[in-house]
Amino acid sequence: MLSPETHELLFSTLEVLVYTFVFVIGLIVLAIIIIFIVDVSQKTHAIRRNFPVIGRFRSLFEQLGVFFRQYFFAMDREEMPFNRAERTWVYNAAKNTDSTVPFGSTRDLKPAGTVYFVNCPFPTLEQDVVEAKPVTIGPDCNQPYTTSSLFNISGMSFGAISKPAVLALSNGARMAGCWMNTGEGGLSPYHLEGGADIVFQIGTAKYGVRDDNGKLDDEKLRTIAAHQQVRMFEIKLSQGAKPGKGGILPGIKVNKEIASIRGIPHHEDSISPNRHPEINSVPNLLAMITHVRKVTGKPTGIKMVIGAYGWLDNFFAEINKQGKECAPDFITIDGCEGGTGAAPMSLIDSMGLPVREALPRVLDKLCEHGLRDRIKVITSGKLITPTDMAWALCAGADFIVSARGFMFALGCIQALQCNKDTCPTGITTHNPRLQKGLVPKTKAVRVAHYAKNIVHEVGIIAHSCGVNDPRKLRRYHARLSLGNGRSVGLDEVFPEISPPK
Repeated sequence: MLSPETHELLFSTLEVLVYTFVFVIGLIVLAIIIIFIVDVSQKTHAIRRNFPVIGRFRSLFEQLGVFFRQYFFAMDREEMPFNRAERTWVYNAAKNTDSTVPFGSTRDLKPAGTVYFVNCPFPTLEQDVVEAKPVTIGPDCNQPYTTSSLFNISGMSFGAISKPAVLALSNGARMAGCWMNTGEGGLSPYHLEGGADIVFQIGTAKYGVRDDNGKLDDEKLRTIAAHQQVRMFEIKLSQGAKPGKGGILPGIKVNKEIASIRGIPHHEDSISPNRHPEINSVPNLLAMITHVRKVTGKPTGIKMVIGAYGWLDNFFAEINKQGKECAPDFITIDGCEGGTGAAPMSLIDSMGLPVREALPRVLDKLCEHGLRDRIKVITSGKLITPTDMAWALCAGADFIVSARGFMFALGCIQALQCNKDTCPTGITTHNPRLQKGLVPKTKAVRVAHYAKNIVHEVGIIAHSCGVNDPRKLRRYHARLSLGNGRSVGLDEVFPEISPPK
């Protein structure tokens, strides 16, 4: 039996709860009424005007749909730009866990252009496997670069990605023995802190090596080159997701540190020119390559998307005319499938050639003009799995680079928030609360695992084809589906061209 005092206390508490509940319900009703009045009064959104209050859920569902589709509704091979099967392979490789799958492939081999490889009746035995041979880039430079790394980190600017992401990537690259490209945002202390080999990218805005007028500053170029870790320089003409458009970094992501490294005002949109103003012809391009190489003493190449490819004949003919010493030490071929933090959809969807056409065409032109041995070829553009990498080696690439593959290794969930400073995994945001989820020491190990495991599985493909070194893969090792139940050899679609005698 409760005492009168206890009974009175319980009654008072219950009374307070009831009043609070009624008050909260009243506030909710009041809020709904206000939202209703606002929605029926506004003249901008038809859905909200016709369906007040509930029409607001449409935007919420659109945003949540990105997450719900990949977890509950999409099949393993349905999503774009990367499907669940591709992401899962990278996650497992980065975690160094079992990447085998049961029962059979979910990959549809029927669509035209699907790549598969021809196995040899007598595969290479494990004891016959050899390590990838070192390749020297820019052998005639004062400081040539020699590396045996097949798979490397493509350009991602500090600014587009966060400080902990750069630290994780640079440390992971050192552990894996691969290089890391700075992207066009300049060289940050975090690139150097990891101890990896660095490729410094010179974008159209020349961030990090520009003077007050945006022109190339030779003294700043020498300062960058003085770092022993900076092994090569890459002049970016265009990138896969936005050929004909410069880099875009929203002002919300341009903090004081990023602005200082780039040499621009902070909290203002960082918009690069759509090309280098001083390069408007083949001779201009060769002159800039020669100048950067002379100032730095290090291998210098170019990165570009292939669209119109007739000009390559003029480009390579001019190199032979001026002398092979003026040639770029490497060319990075990016496909229209390439990624970016921000770009117009019209360019992302429909500008430039896919890397599966562009890469063989460039390699054939190099052979035709007798420059294949002089110029090394690097390729990028949605190449994140062993199959992608093996295809590129079959086509003739010397090196493969990836950005988004390494983002998945860092924990990217393809939330498509790269341009909004709201990345939930801390990779492409400068929000300290979101960045704390990305622990560089832990993620660096995953970056290294991914780089090593993809090369290991490419080796498995190569051994199945009967060669003991992935660099010995040739076009006749790959076939393309015609979509009618038959296939054609890559060497038939793009016959290898012998260099001129």
